[in-house]
Amino acid sequence: MIRRFRALPLRSRLALLTATAVAAAVAAVAVACWLLARAQLRDELDTSLRNTSAPPDSIAAAAACRPAAEAPGDAKAFAYVQVVFADGTRCVPPYTEPVKVQADDLAVARRLRDDALHGSTTDDGDEVRVHTEPTVVRGAPAAVMVARPLNEIDTALNRLAFLLTFLAGAGVVAAGAAGLWVARTGLKPVDRLTDAVEHMARTEDLTVRIPVEGEDEIARLSRSFNQMTAALASSRDRQAQLIADAGHELRTPLTSLRTNIDLLVRSEQTGRALPPDDRAALLDSVRAQMSELAALIGDLQELSRPDSAALGPVQVVALHDITRTALERVRLRGPELRIEAELRPWYVRAEPAALERAVVNVLDNAVKFSPPRGSVEVGLDRGVLTVRDHGPGVPPEELPHVFERFWRSPSARALPGSGLGLSIVARTVRQAGGEAELRPAEGGGTVAVLRLPGAPTPPPEAPSVVPDERVDQP
Repeated sequence: MIRRFRALPLRSRLALLTATAVAAAVAAVAVACWLLARAQLRDELDTSLRNTSAPPDSIAAAAACRPAAEAPGDAKAFAYVQVVFADGTRCVPPYTEPVKVQADDLAVARRLRDDALHGSTTDDGDEVRVHTEPTVVRGAPAAVMVARPLNEIDTALNRLAFLLTFLAGAGVVAAGAAGLWVARTGLKPVDRLTDAVEHMARTEDLTVRIPVEGEDEIARLSRSFNQMTAALASSRDRQAQLIADAGHELRTPLTSLRTNIDLLVRSEQTGRALPPDDRAALLDSVRAQMSELAALIGDLQELSRPDSAALGPVQVVALHDITRTALERVRLRGPELRIEAELRPWYVRAEPAALERAVVNVLDNAVKFSPPRGSVEVGLDRGVLTVRDHGPGVPPEELPHVFERFWRSPSARALPGSGLGLSIVARTVRQAGGEAELRPAEGGGTVAVLRLPGAPTPPPEAPSVVPDERVDQP
């Protein structure tokens, strides 16, 4: 049953649930009304019985009455009156209905109670309400019983029950129809959303937008859908741009590599050996281009991963130790430069390999743009890592683009690189909860700033200061 219900369309389920809820509510109200009406009618009947005394002529008639068994069985009256004596015998006047005597009636006849009000039945089985009061008949204690039949109340209650049943049925039908109408009206935005999703699945058109009306849950759902499609469209555009930029960046080293290899192959095929110096330079160029291609492919793989997948195991690492290790690697790339570093202890939560690569990229960028025999200043103080070079600097209008993928300053087009290094830096720092910035330095050059929040640290260490170094070019 539950499985069949779940198989129904949503609007049918809503209409059915609405009709069921209304039916339960109407049934409860109808039963409550019927019970209240019955209680009220019986209370009024009891009040009427208490306020009604047996007529004197009825009591006098009971003095000369015949035994109940000899009373006419077809006698009917508005109220039934009979006399009960202390010994349990009863006398029924003519044209009234005999009523069964209860223990409460005998107690009144024997003066054990002042009066009694209870239900009983006639000898024919009809239900009645009885009020019994004490009296004296021919000098003997007795009680007079005044009874009213309940059929007059039952008739009214039956009519009320029929009316309530009819109204309840009509209310349930109307509620079901109203529920179906409300479900259809309320689910129209959902239908529009469904149509939009189906259209997007068929055509892969991510420009579809749903009109947002109001501030209810459906409006929130529509707004969320629009945000999702906008994010998907932006992601697809970035993916297409990444592929286009990657193809453009790969084309240059591949063309140069193919040219150099063609020269080597032609030399072998024609038997014209290249001069040793030219051959060595050509092989060095091939190796450099292969290294550039390998670095570019690695950067592309790094940037193609989602942010959540790009992270390895995050742990508390010493930023000053990572920076010191990165400095040792970078010094090999610029042996003619003087690198001054002052590193104070600072611990961060990050993925060690990714963070070291980001620091190496920043330092490598400073080395690449530094003039021959220039200097690079590196500082780490309370989570702020600064790398200053004395190169040509970056024009202010180009600063907003330095962290974009594949972006390269026009003045740096001739230098090696793919334009992905600073993008990786910004991404890694952002994943660690920090921020990266590039700004002009006073007196010329550029300052790269990485701000990283701290993490719980071991006992404080003494500041680690790397002595100034300067290695002249041989």
